[in-house]
Amino acid sequence: MAKERLVLIGNGMAGVRTLEELLKLAPERYEITVFGAEPHGNYNRVLLSPVLAGEMEVADIVLNPPAWYAEHGIVLHAGCEVTRIDRQARTVHTDCGKVAVYDRLLIATGSSPFRPPVPGNDLPGVIGYRDIADTEAMIAATQRNRHAVVIGGGVLGLEAANGLARRGMQVSVVHLGQWIMERQLDRQAAEMLQATLEAKGMRFLLGRQTAAIRPGADGRVAAVAFAGGEEIPADLVVLAAGVRPNIALAEAAGLECQRAIVVDDTLTTSDPSVSAVGECVSHRGTVYGLVAALFEQAQVCAAHLAGASGAAYRGSVTSTKLKVTGIDVFSAGDFSAGPDDETIVLVDRPANQYKKLIVRDGRLRGAVLYGDAAEGGWYFGLVRSAAEIGPLRDHLLFGQAHAESQLAAGGQG
Repeated sequence: MAKERLVLIGNGMAGVRTLEELLKLAPERYEITVFGAEPHGNYNRVLLSPVLAGEMEVADIVLNPPAWYAEHGIVLHAGCEVTRIDRQARTVHTDCGKVAVYDRLLIATGSSPFRPPVPGNDLPGVIGYRDIADTEAMIAATQRNRHAVVIGGGVLGLEAANGLARRGMQVSVVHLGQWIMERQLDRQAAEMLQATLEAKGMRFLLGRQTAAIRPGADGRVAAVAFAGGEEIPADLVVLAAGVRPNIALAEAAGLECQRAIVVDDTLTTSDPSVSAVGECVSHRGTVYGLVAALFEQAQVCAAHLAGASGAAYRGSVTSTKLKVTGIDVFSAGDFSAGPDDETIVLVDRPANQYKKLIVRDGRLRGAVLYGDAAEGGWYFGLVRSAAEIGPLRDHLLFGQAHAESQLAAGGQG
């Protein structure tokens, strides 16, 4: 019996994890072809920040080298971008002249950095931080430039700022919000984090709206201007103000899209022969950008590609951890307290530690940790399971070992 032809568009973490799961379940079912726009095998995009900071090399973050594809009989076309999907003919067409026929198509095109619609956003020296090429360009810039401006005070922006500062640049972080990482931290934790980063030499400009990125006499970026007239020097500008799902291919092919590619609980699109996973998809109105959620999608998608019918993706509970050496930051779930929620807080300023837990209806709903994130995994498990915490409640703040020992002692007594 001839194998079905599976084509994967996108050689990133979500798509290749789907293949890994599929090979466990049905290693002989498909003849697999992969197209990736980048000239590399699959790598861990999450670890680009340590590469930028000089703590790791590109070779250290490779997950699936070319030999892995060959070992599993997968045809990899790296550096070959798909430009068109013909759903009637069931073919994909590329900028390198290759055409592939599919029986099943998997789209995992990820996302791209959002470029604020301001004059100068495409000047030389303005980089959207997303891949190996961006990281290498930023490292090269540190060798010849002095002033770096990072637009965006979220996780990626702070990791970029830390890496550039560690390589000797004077870094200013520009953020529209009133505190950094506002999607992952409450104000108190954010202010403690900002103070720590300022001690490392970073400068923060909060509540600033970028109005223009200005060129110098040589045509390269030279300054960033804000609404109100303020201006700061910039030899390098890093755009880290969010991402946008890459859906142009899917839209052009007529697949249903609503900000991202719409998928059901089996990660199938509006075309039964086309699946999609990763940052390019919208599931029940939510677009996920964190690796754990994408891997959960990959597992379900692989099961259906293998012919299983029971697996279903119901959405993900996510957590965040900042990858800056020497700083522990963690958050999970919903940490914005409502009127009927119970907020449990520990602030230890001499130790530079902060812990906030949100309890709702007898369950842990959210957690924010700063300074000591060792218990993050335990709290995340409680948030994700939505189990009743019961007698754990009085001991939650002090961590798993303490809580379990107190319960055991109480039970013996």
